[in-house]
Amino acid sequence: MAFEQPKLKYAFDALEPSIDKETMEIHYGKHHAGYTKKLNAAVEGTDLEGKNIENILMNLDKSNSAVRNNGGGFFNHNLFWEVMSPNGGGKPSGDIESAIEDKFGSFEAFKEEFSKAAAGQFGSGWAWLCVHEGGKVEVCSTPNQDNPLMPGIGCGGTPILGLDVWEHAYYLKYQNKRPEYIDAFFDVVDWEEVASKYAKGK
Repeated sequence: MAFEQPKLKYAFDALEPSIDKETMEIHYGKHHAGYTKKLNAAVEGTDLEGKNIENILMNLDKSNSAVRNNGGGFFNHNLFWEVMSPNGGGKPSGDIESAIEDKFGSFEAFKEEFSKAAAGQFGSGWAWLCVHEGGKVEVCSTPNQDNPLMPGIGCGGTPILGLDVWEHAYYLKYQNKRPEYIDAFFDVVDWEEVASKYAKGK
């Protein structure tokens, strides 16, 4: 069965002012759609056809650039849209809050570490919060469309929060002010969704 681009759970303008409608339309409608289409072309007729995306990425042949780039782009954007909400922002609670405080000392310290990973990623890439088996969390970044599910890339574990720092994700509104975009992202993070992913991932 071919991979399908998941439908958004909110309207293109729902994340304003953090993320503008025009960026959302282009990002979802062109970039994410493009990765989905090219991923299907890359796996068609191979032994990867019919496997789920997590399985493909965890067993990735990193020299297969079509699957690496487009499979990563497909998975990463699926996660990105899921962990944002018009009713987002605030702070996490429950087990995910405890895990963040155990690792970083406080939510503010986590935000600082995550923001540093996002701002410091040279060129295009992603910042991640990952959970390891047992519940420990970690922050890292990856270049291009790589992600921590891929062997030997990033912090390992399961990504539960991801921020796209490719210029197409923010340039229309923020131009070269990536730190402003990173700050605005925290106003739309859906911590309930992140908590749900944490519970499954640990």
